[in-house]
Amino acid sequence: MERKKFTKKTYNRGKRDLNEKENFNGAKSDFIEESSNLEGRNPVLEALNHDRLIDKILVKKGEIEGTLKVIVAKAHEKGIPVQEIDKHKMEQISVSHNNQGVIAICPAYEYCDVSDILQNARDKGEAPLIVILDEITDPHNLGAIIRTAECCGAHGVIIPKRRSVGLTAIVGKTSAGAVEYVPVARVTNLAQTIDELKKQNVWVACADMGGQDYYKAPLDGALAIVTGSEGKGVSRLIKDKCDFVVGIPMRGKIQSLNASVSASIILYEALRQRTENKK
Repeated sequence: MERKKFTKKTYNRGKRDLNEKENFNGAKSDFIEESSNLEGRNPVLEALNHDRLIDKILVKKGEIEGTLKVIVAKAHEKGIPVQEIDKHKMEQISVSHNNQGVIAICPAYEYCDVSDILQNARDKGEAPLIVILDEITDPHNLGAIIRTAECCGAHGVIIPKRRSVGLTAIVGKTSAGAVEYVPVARVTNLAQTIDELKKQNVWVACADMGGQDYYKAPLDGALAIVTGSEGKGVSRLIKDKCDFVVGIPMRGKIQSLNASVSASIILYEALRQRTENKK
């Protein structure tokens, strides 16, 4: 049966030919090929006043005054991260080259609520299967995980607002269109979200090298799988919130896997167990 698209609004955005640019930390990465960012003081301020979704606001290093001071204050009030970058990086990111010292990084897609993910499972008459991502900053990893989540029949993905990549056009492209089918929720506090999922009788498994072998763990019921970045893994706070920890056996000399690969292995084991228990 063909899977229906999850209803999700998207922003209209024109294609722009952007060359490879530096990310905000100075490392090379692909930038958003289809930019939905806002540049200039008035456009950014209007977006803040009308509650448009904004991932992050970039301001040029130096004295924050006038309208910029208002923008920064409103961003903090709404919990939107503000990052100062130097003039050189600002010019590299800017498309209009008339940014007036401020750029709002906006998502290419809108997010859903965690309740929408749970409702998605109920509508299908299935136990929830959810992916929670802790500080995944690479858009290619996020896109690949969303793609696998869709293929495994997961009901949604949850990401944090801070220290995590959002739903950029690169994520959409890497997901091979899966972002149109998989609800993605963006939350302020992952720990609190896990507590709320537990209240809904969802078990939470942490993917970590120190856990029991994933194929021996109970992954067939209502389940959320937490995966962290390959660099830091799942944070201690989030790990402590989980019900149990699962690991992937390593037999080679390299003792870690790409985050999207780890998530894929555990997701497919969850799918296998759920399928076997239906027989």
